[in-house]
Amino acid sequence: MKLNAGIVTDKLAETRAFYERVLNFGVTFENEFYLLMYSPNRQAELGFLLPDHPSQRPIFQKPFAGAGVFLTVEVDNVDAEYERIRALGVPVEIELRDEPWGDRHFAVVDPNGIGIDIVTYSAPETA
Repeated sequence: MKLNAGIVTDKLAETRAFYERVLNFGVTFENEFYLLMYSPNRQAELGFLLPDHPSQRPIFQKPFAGAGVFLTVEVDNVDAEYERIRALGVPVEIELRDEPWGDRHFAVVDPNGIGIDIVTYSAPETA
């Protein structure tokens, strides 16, 4: 089984630019109402669909309301990604930090208001 998540948004161009520039995603498929992007290692894809498109059933027409969704992007070196993304001038929502459960991460927000947690996992601290 393969899971591809999708976001209904009217910001296809801004979203494509953000995911290409900030997260190094590529385009799998694109037309006037749908954009499918792949992660750099091609292990995941994320779709974006225009709201209220007549080709889609009502369940896929309502636009994302801007809250209640987050994405996690696991990277080998979160420190290097943090520096690279900051150098691009992208606002950082949560500064780089270590968590007691083992995450070292920071977060940015995409053009749709989706929080993206960029993380490198390690063993949790022991008491």
